[in-house]
Amino acid sequence: MNTLIKSLAGLGLGAALTLTAGTALAAGGGGCGTFTNAEGVEEHLACSTAPIDFTNKGSLQNGAKIFMNYCAGCHSAQYVRHSRIAKDLDIPPELVEKYLMVTTDQIGDHITAEIDPDVQAAWFGAAPPDLSLETRLRGDDWVYTYLLSFYEDPSRPWGSNNLVLANAAMPHVLHNMQEELSAEEFESEVGDLVNFMAWMAEPARHDRQVIGFFVILFLLVLLIPVYLLNKEFWKDVK
Repeated sequence: MNTLIKSLAGLGLGAALTLTAGTALAAGGGGCGTFTNAEGVEEHLACSTAPIDFTNKGSLQNGAKIFMNYCAGCHSAQYVRHSRIAKDLDIPPELVEKYLMVTTDQIGDHITAEIDPDVQAAWFGAAPPDLSLETRLRGDDWVYTYLLSFYEDPSRPWGSNNLVLANAAMPHVLHNMQEELSAEEFESEVGDLVNFMAWMAEPARHDRQVIGFFVILFLLVLLIPVYLLNKEFWKDVK
């Protein structure tokens, strides 16, 4: 992915590359879109696999830090409370209040961007969407690939474009981080961010999956006595 982005960045950008990115999810067979390379050949962009692991509290805590520092200034997460972050991610409330509450001073408040949507629309062309359920809407892999797919494009107002979502209004807010870190480190940081966003979208997801596994296991075991009982009931029926 990073090799592809770097190669695109050195091609003359807008003049050399025309994007026709789609937003189909990998589950639907569309991957993360298509783009036309410098030779005019349309290429398929496969989604990268997001490292989702709700048992990795370190990843979720780091993702929360990145989200609040890089995303919460413009984006809201109106269904998530700061107190829920502290409780579920095992972060002491005083640390949440000191480092993660950038738009409020009440730990029970939801995450909201304290910027007028009309002002944001004037800046970016469209008001930034709420990110509470973004990974459920787009898919974990789509969001992960999108955040890794920004490249330099002087023809765009903010100097960047995106392979997954052509002419995205969002600037490359993680640019400085990407410049400071190695490719592997940057992908790890973005993975933590998407892991946190996936948790925001469904905090009970891991528990649901674990409970679902044991429910299916129970039903499979129950099938054995039910089958034998059914056989016993019908053995004399000719």
